[in-house]
Amino acid sequence: MTFPQAREADIALLLEGTFPYVSGGVSSWVNQIILAFPELRFAIVFIGSRREDYGEMKYALPENVVHMQAHYLYDFVGHGEKPKPRRGAKDAFALSDRLHDGFLRDEAPAGACAAFSEIIRDLMPGGRLPEDDFLHSEEAWRIIGDRYRQNCTDPSFVDFFWTVRMMHAPVWTLARIAHDLIPVKAFHSVSTGYAGLLGAMLRQTRQRPLILSEHGIYTKERKIDLFKSEWIRDNRNIFQRDPTELSYFRQMWIRFFEWLGRLCYESADPIIALYEANRLRQIADGARAERTFNVPNGISLQRFAPLRALRPEMPPPVLCLIGRVVPIKDVKTFIRAMRRVANQMPAAEGWIAGPEDEDPAYAEECRNLVASLGLEDKVKFLGFQKIENLMPKIGLTILSSISEALPLVILEGYAAGVPTISTDVGSCRQLIEGLDDEDRGLGVSGAVVNIADPQALADAALALLGNPEAWTAASRAGIARVERYYTDDLMFGAYRRVYERALAAGGAD
Repeated sequence: MTFPQAREADIALLLEGTFPYVSGGVSSWVNQIILAFPELRFAIVFIGSRREDYGEMKYALPENVVHMQAHYLYDFVGHGEKPKPRRGAKDAFALSDRLHDGFLRDEAPAGACAAFSEIIRDLMPGGRLPEDDFLHSEEAWRIIGDRYRQNCTDPSFVDFFWTVRMMHAPVWTLARIAHDLIPVKAFHSVSTGYAGLLGAMLRQTRQRPLILSEHGIYTKERKIDLFKSEWIRDNRNIFQRDPTELSYFRQMWIRFFEWLGRLCYESADPIIALYEANRLRQIADGARAERTFNVPNGISLQRFAPLRALRPEMPPPVLCLIGRVVPIKDVKTFIRAMRRVANQMPAAEGWIAGPEDEDPAYAEECRNLVASLGLEDKVKFLGFQKIENLMPKIGLTILSSISEALPLVILEGYAAGVPTISTDVGSCRQLIEGLDDEDRGLGVSGAVVNIADPQALADAALALLGNPEAWTAASRAGIARVERYYTDDLMFGAYRRVYERALAAGGAD
């Protein structure tokens, strides 16, 4: 596919594993932001894992996306020939070694960021620390060996060597991207991680503002992934393992992503969270408090409010989980809850409206669970659906997730008059019960339940669907809450001020 190309742009959006190739709340938000500012020229830098992990684009690029490029961090291409002997620059590797010493000692982010600023240019094309030296030089071999002897608590040097390679090789890809990116006035990363590291590189080398917006806390989400990842080796034998301790390699990856976050926080200003709990988490993870503030998600009332008139008089006994069929959404808990719901309310149905292609194996497990529970006539997999078509037909939106930020689907449901049942993750309690006295005074707009508790989820849904007065009160509370606090006009106004400030600073040399 041919991407739009330009010589310059106003804002570069740094996007890891999201828009335009992956559907979901973050991607929808990115699309919203681009469309909200047609006068700005956006460049998109998409960062993915491997090219084959992504299909066609899920979103059409808005007209004001004037430039786009896509990069894949783990599409390794062999050299096709035996590497030549290389010594490697001792002074450049020594600087890298000092940076890693700072990471191990858990130094203050400002000090590590200063050392990182020194080494960035050495990583760029033409620098003193090229990727080939990292991969093949005597100095790299010496340092990796020394690090293994000093720090590694697992027995296998081979696994340590390849873990270090896999962990660090993307850094040179990011350095090339930073070196070659077209001129822009400001950078906007929608996560820390690799996109945030790219933002830090660009901020340090080009002296242009870096905006960071975090929907979820990337480091926290990566920890969840790493805790359950089966590809991370644990070389301890059965006598060496303490089930309460993480393997050394798992700890390495966690610490790596923690420091990516800290480097990004130290380079970014402003640092934007969706809600207060996440802002406080950012500060605890190294962000400077004075740079942080909240901008909640917002949705279009004009788009969803008319759907209220299309609803039947009584709430349909339909529970709908709208989202990707992936483990973090814990679709299996929703399916198990539907067994109890169906037992007590035979007319009820459970709909799962979202793509299944991101994790086909998990989607198949969910379908098998439906069959094993005898719910084939009660639980329906609808695939991707237009949300406007769903809202008038359902009685509740359901979030059974183990991690969320500030879910757009809850707000969209509220605007259409649909209450929600959610696990106690992210800002969901705030959205359902209210943030402060004024917000709580609007009433409760659903129910909050514990993670992985299908009985509590089922009982909360039955309590609302079985009580029209309670359902109506929850619907009214949701409408009032979204209209007062969570409109796209409020969100766009906040980001207009952020962009105006960044562009004013970025346009001045």
